[in-house]
Amino acid sequence: MLENLFTLLMLVMLQAVLGFDNLLYISLESKKAPIIEQKRVRKLGILIAIILRIILLFLLVSIIDYFKEPFSFLTGKIEDVVSFAFNGHSIIVLLGGGFIIYTAIKEIWHMISTKDLDNSEMVDTKSKKTANAAIFSIVIMNLVFSFDSILAAIGLTSSIENSTTAFIIMAIAIVVSGLLMLFLADKVSEFLAKNRMYEVLGLFILFIVGIMLVTEGGHLAHIKLFGNEIVPMSKTTFYFVIAILIITDIVQGRYQKKLMSSKK
Repeated sequence: MLENLFTLLMLVMLQAVLGFDNLLYISLESKKAPIIEQKRVRKLGILIAIILRIILLFLLVSIIDYFKEPFSFLTGKIEDVVSFAFNGHSIIVLLGGGFIIYTAIKEIWHMISTKDLDNSEMVDTKSKKTANAAIFSIVIMNLVFSFDSILAAIGLTSSIENSTTAFIIMAIAIVVSGLLMLFLADKVSEFLAKNRMYEVLGLFILFIVGIMLVTEGGHLAHIKLFGNEIVPMSKTTFYFVIAILIITDIVQGRYQKKLMSSKK
């Protein structure tokens, strides 16, 4: 029992750490919905995602080998230029990473191309989504982010002999981390709304998340370019880069204030 409780604690911490980038995406994506619907979009999106995560956990436990084995029709080599062996896991991670990079670039471009940012949310209707469309995007990307955390959870509980106990522990960890995400989602969104200058930082962090997923997907697909294998970005490198970005943003903000005060 003590060992199971320790495993559960480790899983909750793992889900919470890996859920940081997911939480950031939820906060930014919910802004595309009508203002009065944004809070409901975040809550409903996360609640649906929790249920689907448990279903995904059940499916992965049952058919995990199918996601790890490369597809024969997606395995090949083009002379000495590129070689690949795609499996289900790699395809999902690559598509998710590519979509996140596209989203981040699109939002950054929107920021620098919009002349009046204060009124852009009222004028720019093309970038707006319906509440249901935003919920759908949050749920889908939540599942993409879930793959790694669920596979890691399966690895952590592999020593538990009773498969039912292992599944219950993983399900509890998913629910607890989901409720924590539900609690923090509004706070993160409110912080970004009050401090709009941090939106750029958030989008660049999201961009790095996309790169991390693409490199991980390329590694899982055993992609080699000119004989060089794609190496995934480690979580340590990811958090180190984020820390540097945050420190740079803080220092730059304070230096900018000094410059403005000296001009006055």
